[in-house]
Amino acid sequence: MSNVGKTCKVHYTGTFNNGEIFDSSYDRGEPIEFVCGAGMMIKGFDDAVKDMKVGDIVNIHLMPEEAYGMPDPQNILKLQIEQLPGSEDLSVGQQVLLSGPKGQPVPVKVVEKDALTITLDANHEMAGKELNFKIELTEVSE
Repeated sequence: MSNVGKTCKVHYTGTFNNGEIFDSSYDRGEPIEFVCGAGMMIKGFDDAVKDMKVGDIVNIHLMPEEAYGMPDPQNILKLQIEQLPGSEDLSVGQQVLLSGPKGQPVPVKVVEKDALTITLDANHEMAGKELNFKIELTEVSE
């Protein structure tokens, strides 16, 4: 019996390989809800939940390809500071939101800056990282 297409509620803890926790629904005291297989979650997470039963707890290890992918060099943007109003006030390491082609917010990180240019990284901050999740399925509904 598959959970694909069903609304699932799960509690989870996400950790890096060094054991550092990057996210936990337990800390928020509320499970997350999503439609399994609908692309709302990263692929490896969805795949783990699709065959679980309520009450099951699984531990999974995901390679970047099953999570947020590998960093894409095309997502590194080098711009003239004068082309991006306000960029003169940004500093390396800062996260900012730009507007994408359809007006959607695109989070970027400033990775380099000199007097004339600024370099922005639009890759997901978790791109290239292996992730571990402990997932507990708490509820499934049609």
